[in-house]
Amino acid sequence: MRHIKQINAKTPLRRPAEPIEIANAAAWLLSDYSSFVTGVVLPVDGGLSV
Repeated sequence: MRHIKQINAKTPLRRPAEPIEIANAAAWLLSDYSSFVTGVVLPVDGGLSV
């Protein structure tokens, strides 16, 4: 539990992702809405990697 709190403290959103948030990003990439997106890394990490 302590480890999780430490990770959350370093994440700008201060919480872990919900599974639906990850699924929504994947669904967007698979949809026509992302048809003009090429060669991009899309971090879905609550701002941790910024």
